Amino acid sequence: MKLLFKNIKELLQVRDNGVTKLSGAEMKELPSLKNAWLLTENGKIADFGKMEDFPQINADETINASGKILMPGWIDSHTHIVYAGNREQEFVDRINGLTYEEIANKGGGIPNSAEKLQQTSEEDLYNQSEKRLQEVMKMGTTAIEIKSGYGLTTQAELKMLRVIKKLRENYDLPVKSTFLGAHALPKEYKDNKEGYLNLIIDEMLPKVAEENLAEYVDIFCEKGYFTVEDTNRLLSAAKKYNLIPKIHVNQFNSIGGIKAGVEHEALSVDHLEVMNPEDIEQLKGSGTMPVALPSCSLFLGIPYTPARDILDAGLPLALATDYNPGSTPNGNMNLVVSLACIKMKMTPEEAINAATINAAYAIGLSETHGSITKGKAANLILTEEIPSFGFLPYSFGANHIDSVFINGKKI
Repeated sequence: MKLLFKNIKELLQVRDNGVTKLSGAEMKELPSLKNAWLLTENGKIADFGKMEDFPQINADETINASGKILMPGWIDSHTHIVYAGNREQEFVDRINGLTYEEIANKGGGIPNSAEKLQQTSEEDLYNQSEKRLQEVMKMGTTAIEIKSGYGLTTQAELKMLRVIKKLRENYDLPVKSTFLGAHALPKEYKDNKEGYLNLIIDEMLPKVAEENLAEYVDIFCEKGYFTVEDTNRLLSAAKKYNLIPKIHVNQFNSIGGIKAGVEHEALSVDHLEVMNPEDIEQLKGSGTMPVALPSCSLFLGIPYTPARDILDAGLPLALATDYNPGSTPNGNMNLVVSLACIKMKMTPEEAINAATINAAYAIGLSETHGSITKGKAANLILTEEIPSFGFLPYSFGANHIDSVFINGKKI
């Protein structure tokens, strides 16, 4: 199947094969071709160029993209879309003045979601999660990571991971799976964190590995949840099963989690709303991708990741939604890109780079996704007729997407 796009107003994020991530000042550059064409074949980007050099091509389908921008699809490297029900009452509680921690202390938060999920059948959980995946795909997400962590029992965590596996089998976009058993303490282990960590390490990890249900392992390294020592213990145990670390860190406090992540060669450290100079220094020279989740900051009313400090230090940065029932019940990457510009003072070029090529790095997809590069997957967004790519974050709350393509097929 050959699909040809002609008369593209601007072909965005045109890169050579060797580019896997962008750091610091590199993120200000967003290479493009104006008045361009692009050919996909068998789900891959086969060729592209300027219309003035357009060769004769026989395609199965041709799309006139006049006035429109063609770009790589968004990549969402941090989500929790496999969950049951919702937590709208906690939303009201926050409006009435309760903090995230206070809600958790009175039985809400992650344990609340875990209780609902434990009572939900695997089939029902899949059906709920499938709707969310379809929703974000329509908004331009063409690769996604999904975490467990709302089970908090061996059976329920495995149920979540099996649902993620089934989504990966039934949909063409890349779906990466992360085991997040250490998301919070279940109610029955409220005063026995050591016992719960033992359960994760001695029972959950071997079963996750036996069924090959995850590529990554995650932990919520935060005051009131899991310590740096807990993090070191879990990640050391997970290494035996070849699970790559991705860590929740610095959402409310800086307690040394970034240093632990770098020492364990974490692929990414995510949240980073609270950063100090030592945290930024720890990331220098590492292969760990910092990931910001600005829609979580919007929903909870907490600080935004200090993107300018991170970028001005010469570091890379990726963006993701954190789509989950408690702190970010939204999977709109278009909004995330807008918030990065409005609240984190990133330029449109930086934000788009963070949501495409750097986001691909954050879930191990650098070689196959995230840029307009020959041989990469034809996972693309075709915009509506818009003035420029800067209009995407400027017109916040609107998506301006004409079509989304995964492996060269319109969804």
